[in-house]
Order: sequence, then C-alpha cells, then structure tokens
Amino acid sequence: MIKQILHNEERRIAAYLPFDNEIVKKLKSITGRKWSSRKKVWHFPDNSESIEKLKELFPELVEKEPKKELSLVNLSEVLKFSTKSKIILQLKRNDKDIEFIKTLLYCNWDTQNLRWIISNTEENDYKITKYFGSRIKIDDKLESQLSTSSSNLRKTELHIYEHITGRLKLIFKYNSELKSKIKKMPYSSWDSTNGWWTVIHREDILNDLQNFCNENGWVVKYFDREYKKQQRRLGPEDVINYRNCPKEYIDNLKLRRYSENTIKTYISMFEEFINYHNSKDPKDISEKAVLEFLRYLVMERKVSTSYQNQSVNAIKYYYEKVLGGSRKFYFVERPKTEKTLPVVLNIGEVSQLIKVTENLKHKCMLMLAYSGGLRLSELQKLKISDIDIDRRIINIRGAKGKKDRITLLSQKILLYLQEYYIIYEPKGLVFEGQFGGVYAATSMQKIMRRAVEKAGIQKNATMHTLRHSFATHLLEQGTDLRYIQNLLGHASIKTTEIYTHITNKGLDKIVNPLDNIDL
Repeated sequence: MIKQILHNEERRIAAYLPFDNEIVKKLKSITGRKWSSRKKVWHFPDNSESIEKLKELFPELVEKEPKKELSLVNLSEVLKFSTKSKIILQLKRNDKDIEFIKTLLYCNWDTQNLRWIISNTEENDYKITKYFGSRIKIDDKLESQLSTSSSNLRKTELHIYEHITGRLKLIFKYNSELKSKIKKMPYSSWDSTNGWWTVIHREDILNDLQNFCNENGWVVKYFDREYKKQQRRLGPEDVINYRNCPKEYIDNLKLRRYSENTIKTYISMFEEFINYHNSKDPKDISEKAVLEFLRYLVMERKVSTSYQNQSVNAIKYYYEKVLGGSRKFYFVERPKTEKTLPVVLNIGEVSQLIKVTENLKHKCMLMLAYSGGLRLSELQKLKISDIDIDRRIINIRGAKGKKDRITLLSQKILLYLQEYYIIYEPKGLVFEGQFGGVYAATSMQKIMRRAVEKAGIQKNATMHTLRHSFATHLLEQGTDLRYIQNLLGHASIKTTEIYTHITNKGLDKIVNPLDNIDL
C-alpha cells in the first residue's frame, strides 16, 4: 500500500510493506528513498517517477488514496531579511535547498526560530540571489519575529534566561556600562550569531545584575530553562540491517592499548556513524558524507561539543589508523564550548554525607574518594597494595592518560580501613564486586545518591562531586594551585584554575554594601 504523507513539511509517498531483505533491496534502488524511524516506513519523493518505479518493482501494489495534484507555491517561497552582518532565510524544508545553504560560508540553523542565519558577505548574497531567484521575498518583519531578540526589549529592560546547565543567557538593548560589567564576570561569553551574552549561573552574579538594574531603574524579567527537542540516537530497532562496529576497528583499538572507556566510546560513536550511512560501505564513505553526519549531530541530534568532538575522533581513527589513510581535517561548524562550574559540597555537607552512610564498605568508598580526590574509575581499580598507610599516601597507577601519581590519605580513614579489611577480607582490589572483580560504577553512583538523599543535600551531587570538593577545600585552606594540580593529575594548570572561581576564599573579607545600611 502507498499513501501520501507530510514529512518534515514536505510531501512524500510512504510505502507500507512487510519487512523482507529482498523488498528492502528493491526499495533502496529508488532515487531519493529514506527511512523514517518515527513513522517506521520507507518514503520517497512525491513525483510520477517514484510512483512508476514502485509499480514496476511491486506490480501488486495498491494506492490507498488517489494521487492528488499538489500546489508547491507555499513550499517554494523564501523569506529573506538582511542586516549589516547576517542574512536570515526562512523557507519550507527541502533537501536540495538545504544542501545548497550548507555550502554557504558560515551558515547556522536557528533551532529556536526555525530559520537559517548566514554571514552577510558579497559572495553569499550573490549565490543566494542566483540560486533562489524569483522565489525570494524580502520580509522586513522577519527580524522582529525573534522571541528572544533584544529588538523586542525596552532600553531599560534585562531578560535573564536559564540557558544550558550552569549558564544564564542575558538579553538587553546595548548599554556600555552593563556590557563592561558582564565582561568582567568569570567565563562571560558573547554569542555574535544570536546577539546575547551568557554567564555562569551563580548567586553572586545574579545579585550583581539585580543590583545594577535596581540602581539604574531597569526592569528585570526571569525566564525558566529552555528545553530544546533533541532527536534521539538511532538504534537497532530504527535501522534496517543495523551494522555493528567492524572487528578490525575493535582489534586495532585493543592492539594500541586504548583504555576500556575509550574503546567503548569509540565503538559507540563509530556505530552511530556507519548506521547513519547504512547503505554505504564504510570504506567508501566520502568526506562530504562525513560532514553531513557531523551537521546532523549538531543540528538535529543537538549533541554537546564534547560528543561532537569524540565522534570526529572516532571517525578519524578508522580512516587514519585502521585503513592507514592520510591525516584528515573536517571543517564543520563547531559550537562554542560553554564554561560551567562544577557542583561542590561544603565541609559540613561532606561530613553529613559520611555520617549518614552506615554500611562500612560504602563509608570507606566515600571517604577514600574524598580523601584523595579520586576519579570513579580510579576508585574502582584501586588495589590494597596502592594504599601506603605508613606514608599516608595513595598510589594511583595508570590513571587518565596512562599516568601514575600519588595523592593524600587521611589519618581519619585508617581505623575504618583496618576494620573493613578484617570484616570483608578483600584480596586484590580494595573494593570488589558482590561476585568478585571490579565494583560496578553504577552501584557506586547509587551509593552516593542514597547518601545525598539521606543527608538532605539538595545539590545534584555525584561521586565526581567529591573530587571537586576535595580540590576546592584544599584551595580554600591555602594549598598552592600547583600542588592541587599534581594531586588531581591534571595535565594543564588551566584545568585546575576553574576551582579559583568556585572558592569563597577572600569573599568573607568583602563588606556587603547592604550591611552598611540602617534598616
């Protein structure tokens, strides 16, 4: 059975057929065919060529609905608005049009307002005019349609949005004084494409912004977190003939002694890539097709910057290391990395966390993680021989980046450890699973979540939070940043410097102006 459908605002023909490998092979021979994971059907361009091909392949095929003539006037119209720095295009979805737009210099998809934003260069403007021709309609109102644009604000109005986790988005009419104030805030960032500032979501920053508005008679409006629809990853149930990662790829990773976590990540990333292009042999996938996949991750999957970069690395590994090709560079629009501050517990919260944990084994886990600032994987692999009780140090072997280091062992944990050794009698690893071997990471996280809940802590704390808290508390008690870097095993001091933005060291010496007011 075939039926007309509207898919992503485009008229298509859907074919409802029983699953069979032979049928799938026939369908793949039709030009412009696509698989819809949401509708669970194959669909094709709505034209006479597709219908004739379907009838040729499947003579018994019956149309459920008669073919109707479709008006494409609305589908072809392109709204255009130009500013000094950018060109805004709004049009109905069409694969050929999108393919053309992606060839333009510095183009981005505005997910909130569903339109394309392109750098306003002479070359881009010429190409757009030549390609769309009479389809272009100049729309001066297009700019004012931005729901979060500063053009909708009064001169004395500040809109504060909860942006991504740990960040605030600030929108206001240009004001040199406020701009100067924001630039001095830690990790402030200007988004030139959308025309707004983002800053760290922190109470003192919110207070500074509120104080500025109060002093200057500005109106402040707060908006809840913006949630963007994120397309889920395609799985075996979504892709016909889902392909697993090639064995040669896995063997090469193991031969080069990559860590288990890296191997797992690379396999997962590469599988997503080869199943996006599931009709092509991985060896024959072109660089253009690679870029198409990376744009799909950014624009449709809306993945994080780190996820995108890991995907690039996994793909490059196959073509450069497994196949032995030359080094490849993929020029794709990369979003700016938003700098967020980690969650940190105060001394009292760490104390309460440990006190409410009654199970001796679980208590030792939390104490060791905090005492040495350990990563979760380091805590899992920790051996009894790595703990030097006499010198009160913990030896971390083969950590991230295959580096060894030493870190601190608290005097207070020794009695608990001795009691733990007597009762549980661990053999090799300090913390073994229920049936031996490595203790599961998910189980350790559950222990932490239960302790956080029992302690009445409202923060979103994980096992890694203990590592952040360890570093922050060392800094607050006056430990040199270089020592903290070595204890944490950071390759760069810049990674450790983030804790300088979390600590309240020195803030207690600053007199709040409100304290000087007689109320």
